[in-house]
Amino acid sequence: MNLSSFLKKPLAIGGKTIDSRLIMAPLSGIATVALREVADSFGGFGLYYAGMASANAVPTEKPEVSFVFRWRSQELPRLVCQIFGSNPSVMARAAARIEAEGFFGVDLNFGCAVSSITRNGAGAALLKDLSAARQVVTQVRKAVAIPLIIKFRTGWKDDPKKAQEMALRFEEWGADALIFHPRVAPDKRTRPPKWEHIACVKQAVTIPVFGNGNVFSRDDCARMISLTGCDGVALGRIAAARPFCAARWLAGREAAPADYSETVTMLCKSLTGHFGPPHDFSHLKKISPYFCANFLYGHGLDKKIRHAKGMDEACRIFEDFFLDDPPINELPNPHLFN
Repeated sequence: MNLSSFLKKPLAIGGKTIDSRLIMAPLSGIATVALREVADSFGGFGLYYAGMASANAVPTEKPEVSFVFRWRSQELPRLVCQIFGSNPSVMARAAARIEAEGFFGVDLNFGCAVSSITRNGAGAALLKDLSAARQVVTQVRKAVAIPLIIKFRTGWKDDPKKAQEMALRFEEWGADALIFHPRVAPDKRTRPPKWEHIACVKQAVTIPVFGNGNVFSRDDCARMISLTGCDGVALGRIAAARPFCAARWLAGREAAPADYSETVTMLCKSLTGHFGPPHDFSHLKKISPYFCANFLYGHGLDKKIRHAKGMDEACRIFEDFFLDDPPINELPNPHLFN
């Protein structure tokens, strides 16, 4: 398989088409408008995701003050907003607001296993209740015409048959595409995802399926597609660590050392431009472990960033770090990356 040719092949989702089969997966608290702006400057992603938003808040949320429900107008044709909640009518109202703003599509979070989400019946909790899941999906489907995507996990037991059943139901209820993360809901990356389960889901439906989980390199991407037959790949942590990865993989080449220094320079500028102090520095500290995982001495770099007094000092730390041509890890350090 020629990976670059496959990834560049247009893919239809609902009534719309994307021109790259690499998409930026939802990254709660990380995939801000600033990170997306940096990634978009390199290109390569067919879709971007806004941060996970509460369906309760979206109908009245103000983009000019929200950290999550905020975007650049030029990214809207390629931007999906992911929402979480358990009340079907509330989810439908949120989806209608998303459509009215001009987003590419809406994504329903059926995968988050954080207790603050699941104890309210949202996220992965919906995988336990077929009736509740149906009501959410069908009401959202009735509320919008834009593509409806669902991101979900294997379930609460390590049984791909449950994931197949849910995928079939999601398609039947009106989903246009699926993003599947093959881990059980309580598993917080303590075990590797079972990519073979993505193949089970793909075989069960006719709508596009994006694989997700532990794709950290171009070789990983090729192996996932070859093993599972998925239609595309949703990149999570690697997109935060290396926002240029999609562009480089599509071009069939490795990143250059300058990509890293360019990334952090643009990121600091974009964070300040969108959020201003002190929020720009707060967001930088969230992204820092992902970016610093790229380097042999990343732990020390991240520690310096976290102890900086603000964005100006953090930028100087990064500038000094790159003066010495720091050694770059082939893959991000998993001890920082998790």
